[in-house]
Amino acid sequence: MEDADESLFDSMVCDSISRLIPTGFTISDNAEEEYFMFVNAGGDAFNEAAGGIKFLGDTFFDGGNVMRTNEQIVDGGDYPFIYQSARLGSFCYRFDNLPPGDYVVDLHFVEIINTNGPKGMRVFNVYIQEEKVLSELDIYAVVGANKPLQLIDSRVSVKDDGLILIRFESINGSPVVSGICIRRATKTSVPPMTSDCIKCNYCAAQIEIPSSQMKVMQTKSTAKYVNKIKELTMQCELKSKECYEAWMSLTATNEQLEKVQMELDNVTFKSLTTDQTMEKQAESLRNISNRYELDKKKWTEAINNLQEKVKSMKSDYSQLSFEAHECVDSIPELNKMVFAVQELVKQCEDLKVKYNEEMIQRKRLFNEVQEAKGNIRVFCRCRPLNKAEMSAGCTTVVDFDAAKDGSLGILTSGSTKIDVFADASSMVVSVLDGYNVCIFAYGQTGTGKTFTMEGTEQNRGVNYRTLEHLFKISKERSETFSYDISVSVLEVYNEQIRDLLATGPTSKRLEIKQDSGGFHHVPGVVEAKVDNIYDVWNVLQTGSNARAVGSNNVNEHSSRSHCMLCIMVRAKNLLNGECTKSKLWLVDLAGSERLAKTEVQGERLKEAQNINRSLSALGDVISALAAKSSHIPYRNSKLTHLLQDSLGGDSKTLMFVQISPSDQDLGETLSSLNFATRVRGVELGPVKKQIDTSELQKTKAMLEKARSECRSKDESMRKLEENLQSMESKAKGKDNIHRTLQEKIKELEGQIELKTALQNQSEKQISQLSEKLKGKEETCCTLQHKVKELEKKLKEQLQSETASFQQQVWDLEKKLKDQLQGSESESAFLKDKIKELERKLKEQEQSTESLLKQQMKELEDRYKEREQQWQQTHCFVEAVKATPDVGKSCASDEIEARILRSANSANRQINQGSTLSKGNDSTHQMRIKREFRSNDTENNFVMPSSLHDRRITRKSDPPKIVRNVRPITKPVIGTQATVSHKRTSTSRDQAQGIRERDSKKKIWSR
Repeated sequence: MEDADESLFDSMVCDSISRLIPTGFTISDNAEEEYFMFVNAGGDAFNEAAGGIKFLGDTFFDGGNVMRTNEQIVDGGDYPFIYQSARLGSFCYRFDNLPPGDYVVDLHFVEIINTNGPKGMRVFNVYIQEEKVLSELDIYAVVGANKPLQLIDSRVSVKDDGLILIRFESINGSPVVSGICIRRATKTSVPPMTSDCIKCNYCAAQIEIPSSQMKVMQTKSTAKYVNKIKELTMQCELKSKECYEAWMSLTATNEQLEKVQMELDNVTFKSLTTDQTMEKQAESLRNISNRYELDKKKWTEAINNLQEKVKSMKSDYSQLSFEAHECVDSIPELNKMVFAVQELVKQCEDLKVKYNEEMIQRKRLFNEVQEAKGNIRVFCRCRPLNKAEMSAGCTTVVDFDAAKDGSLGILTSGSTKIDVFADASSMVVSVLDGYNVCIFAYGQTGTGKTFTMEGTEQNRGVNYRTLEHLFKISKERSETFSYDISVSVLEVYNEQIRDLLATGPTSKRLEIKQDSGGFHHVPGVVEAKVDNIYDVWNVLQTGSNARAVGSNNVNEHSSRSHCMLCIMVRAKNLLNGECTKSKLWLVDLAGSERLAKTEVQGERLKEAQNINRSLSALGDVISALAAKSSHIPYRNSKLTHLLQDSLGGDSKTLMFVQISPSDQDLGETLSSLNFATRVRGVELGPVKKQIDTSELQKTKAMLEKARSECRSKDESMRKLEENLQSMESKAKGKDNIHRTLQEKIKELEGQIELKTALQNQSEKQISQLSEKLKGKEETCCTLQHKVKELEKKLKEQLQSETASFQQQVWDLEKKLKDQLQGSESESAFLKDKIKELERKLKEQEQSTESLLKQQMKELEDRYKEREQQWQQTHCFVEAVKATPDVGKSCASDEIEARILRSANSANRQINQGSTLSKGNDSTHQMRIKREFRSNDTENNFVMPSSLHDRRITRKSDPPKIVRNVRPITKPVIGTQATVSHKRTSTSRDQAQGIRERDSKKKIWSR
C-alpha cells in the first residue's frame, strides 16, 4: 500500500528534488532554516512568537475566492488553523521586491470543499516561475478530505527583478491552496550530486556509477527492448501473412463450392421452368373451354335483354306521346298563373308601404298623447286598514271621491292589479318601440310598495305583468320585429350596489360606468336572458329572496334597500333593418318614514339613514328637473345615478305613490303626497328614441341584401319566362323524338335479324372449335408422355452430376485435411525446436551461474588472504613503532611496497571484472529479462535515499529499467569463450528460422 502511495506521489511531482508529504506544517529542528515568509491563503495574519514565524495575510493573490471551514483538520501539525481557510478558483500569486538569491517554496493543500469525493472532482497543475512543479494533482485521491498535503523543497532562484510567480492551472474543477511558505536556501538544503551505487551481497562493497552513465545504460536498455519489440512485430506480421494465405485458400475452395451449387441450382431451375410451361399450356386449354361456355351464355342473355329493351321502349314511347299532348294543353294555363302572380306581388308591395305609414302615424299619435298627459305620470294607491289598525280603533283620513278631480290618478283599495297595470301597460309598448321607461313605487313602510311591484304567485304584481305584456306584444310583432329581452336584478343597500342574481358571494365592488354611446351600465352584473314567462318568474323569485329585509316598529318585514329590476330590450325591424336598445326600470323604493317613528338603533339606524339620504337625493333630482336647472345632481346617490337614463329628458317615467289610510300615519301620508305633487309638476320634454348605432351597418347590409334579393327575383321572373319558352320548344322536340324512336325501332328489328344470323354462324364455329379441341387434347397427351420421359432423363443427369460433384468435394476436403495436418506437424516441429532452444538457454544459465559461484568463492578466498596481509602489516607497523628511529625508514619503505602491491592487485581485479562485464553483455541482458519474470532479487541496485523515495516515474519522465548487475571476476578468456559460443548459437538459430520460413512458404504456395 505504501509503495502504491509513493508511486502516486512520484507521478504527480515533476521535480526530482521536491516531494509530497501527507502531514501538516511543523517547525523543523534545523536551526539553519530561515523562514522568509508564510502566507495564510484565504486567512488573516497571525504572529507566532514561540517559533519565530510570522503568518502574513492573504494579500499577494490575483483572482480567486476565499473558502473557510470550521471542521477539524486531521494531522494538522503545529498550526492546523492554516488548513481551515483556502483560496479557490482561477488565481495566481506574485511575490515582488525579493532580494536575489536561491529560495525554497513549500505549498500546503487541503480538501475542505468536496469532502465526500469522488476522486477526479478537483485536478490541477502548479507552475513556479513558469516551470511545472505538480502535474494533475488530485488532493482527495492522495489524502482524502480534511487532511493536509505539503509540497516541500521546491527550489526557486530569484533574479534581479525580485519576482516569484506561482500559477495554478485547472484541469477539472477549481484549484485550491491553503498556504505558501518561502524559505531561504541553505547549504544543507542544496542537494548534492547524486550517483547510483551497486552493492554486492557478498562483500558489501558499493560500486559508484555516475548518473550520466546510469542514463546511458538506461537508454541502451530501452533501445534493446525497442529492437526486441520490432523483432516480435516482424514475427507477428509473418504469422498474419501465413494466416492470410490460409484464409485465401479457404475462400478459393468456398468459391468453387459455390460455383458447383450454382450449377445445381441452374439445372433444378430448368426442370422447374419446363414443369411450369406444361402447366400453363394445360391452364390455357382449360380457359379456352371455359370462355366458350361463358360466351354462349352471354349471347343468350344479350338476346333476351334486347327483346326486353324493345318492349320497354315501346311503353316509353306511348308515355312520351301522352305527356307531349298534356304539355301542349297546359301552356295557356301557365300564362294565366304568371299574370296572377305578378298582380299579387304588386298588391303585397302596396300593402307593405301602407302598413309602414300606419305604424309611423300610430307611434307619432301615441307619443303626442303621452306628451299631452305629461312624461312623468303619478298614480296614488291607498291600501285598506289592516287588522292591527282596526283593532286599535284607527280611522280613515283619506277621502277618495274628493280627490278624483285632482292632478293625481287615484287607485282605491278596491282596485285590482289589473286596474293598476292598465295605466302602466302603455309604457310597456314604448319600451318595445325603443324608448327608456322607469316605473317606481314610493311611500312609507307598510303601504304596499313591494306588493304593488312584485305581488304573489296568485296575484301577480307590476313586474310580472309588465314582462308578460312584453312577451305578448313581441309575439304579435314577430313577423316584423325581432326582440332580445334580458333581465338583471339589483339592490342599493347602504349606498352599495349588490347583484341579487349572483350565485355566490363576490368581493368585487360594482360601480356605474358610462359607455361611448352615453348609456349608463354596471359592468359585471348578471343579465339573465328570458324567453318565456316561466323564466321571468324564476328570476324574480331569486331576486326577491336575496333582498335585504329587516323589522321595525312600523313593519315586521320591512325592505331595507331599493330593489331595481332592469329589463334590457334590443329590437330589430325586419322590414327596414332599424335597431333600437331600450331600458325599463321597475324600482321598489325603501320606506320613506321618519327615524323618530321607527325607533331603530345600530345597523338598522345606519340603513334608515342611508335610505333617507338616497330618497332626499331623488327629491333633489326631481326639484332640479322641475326648476329646469342647468345642473341636475344625479351623482349624489347610487339610486339617482342608476336612474339617470330614465329620469332625464329623453325617457318616460311613471310613479306609484303608496299611502296609508290610518290616522296614525297622517304625517307620512301628507309628505308622500307633497312629493308626488312635485314629481307631477316636472316637464321632461319630448322623448327620444334610443337607436342602436351599432346596428346601422347591419341595416345597411340588410338593405343591400334586400336590393340583391329584388334583383334575384327579377332574374328569377325572367328565368320563368325563359322556362316557358323552353317548355314549348321541348314539346316540339318531343314530337321529333317520337318520330326518331319509330325509326330506331325499325333499325333494331333489322339488327335482331342480323344477330340471329350471327348466332347461327357462331354455333357452326363452336362445333368446329370442339373438333379442334379434341385434336389438341390428343397432342397434349403426347406432350405429357414426352415431358415424363424428359423428367426421367433430367433426374438421371442430375444424379450423375451430383455424384461427380460430391466426389470433387470429398477430394477437396481430403486435400484441405492433408494441408491442415502438414501445417499442424510443422507447428509441432516448431514448438519442439522452441522447447529445445529454451532448454539450451536454461543449461547456459545454469553453467554461467555455477561459474559465477566459483568466481565468488575465489574472491572470498582472496579477500581473506588480504585481510591476513593487512593484519600482518598492522603488526609490523606496531613493531616498527616500538623500535628506534633508525629502523623506521626501512620499515616504512616495506609498508609502502606492500600497500602498492595490494593496490595493484585490486586494480587488476577491477579491470578484469569490467572487461568481463563488457564481453558478457548480450548473455547478461537475456538473464535480466528472465530475472524480471521470476522476481529474483538477489543482486539489485542499492538506490540512494533520494531515488529510493521515488520508485515510480512520472508520466513526463522516460521509464526506468531496473537491472540486476552482478560483479563478475571471471578471467577475460572465459568471457570471450562464452561470447563466441553465444554468437555461434544465435547464428545457428537464425539459420534454422530462415529454413523454417522457406519451408512454410513452399507449403502455402502448393
